[in-house]
Amino acid sequence: MKIYTKGGDQGSTSLWGGKRISKASLRIEAYGTVDELNVHIGLIRDVVGDEVASRELEEIQKQLFTFGAHLAADPGKKGLKLPVLHEAKVTALEAAIDRMEAGLPPLKSFILPGGHPNVSYCHLGRVVCRRAERLVVALHEAGEVNPAIIVYLNRLSDYLFVLARLVAKKVGAKELPWHPEN
Repeated sequence: MKIYTKGGDQGSTSLWGGKRISKASLRIEAYGTVDELNVHIGLIRDVVGDEVASRELEEIQKQLFTFGAHLAADPGKKGLKLPVLHEAKVTALEAAIDRMEAGLPPLKSFILPGGHPNVSYCHLGRVVCRRAERLVVALHEAGEVNPAIIVYLNRLSDYLFVLARLVAKKVGAKELPWHPEN
């Protein structure tokens, strides 16, 4: 099978179900950003240096592929066999956040992203996650999207923030608080 089809050479692509739409559509932007997020999660998984987080990040990547399938499906096409969305995946993220936070000092102010490249990778993933969330919300407002995707992405950005803090602690990077100038 060839990787190129030439079907998109005129600026359109096919949804799962066969309908062709513009590559500039909100739906394509949403699932493209979820795909971009998945790449960032892979990078974080490659550098995190924590076996538990690595397994969690692999599960997150699988979940993001499931979301991509839902977002790439033609909402007007009935009978498509989409992968199941499990609410327990959000609960798993919440448990992971709670586990990581238990070993961190309480947050008393906003912190500046950075301090170590691996910390920055987590923050980069977090902001791409927020962008994906905004696009999925816009798509939900414009049409049919399972709201469970929005909930998961919202919680995933929290997970990535806490993971950044955990990685900072593990590598000895100082968290720099942000204080507004008076």
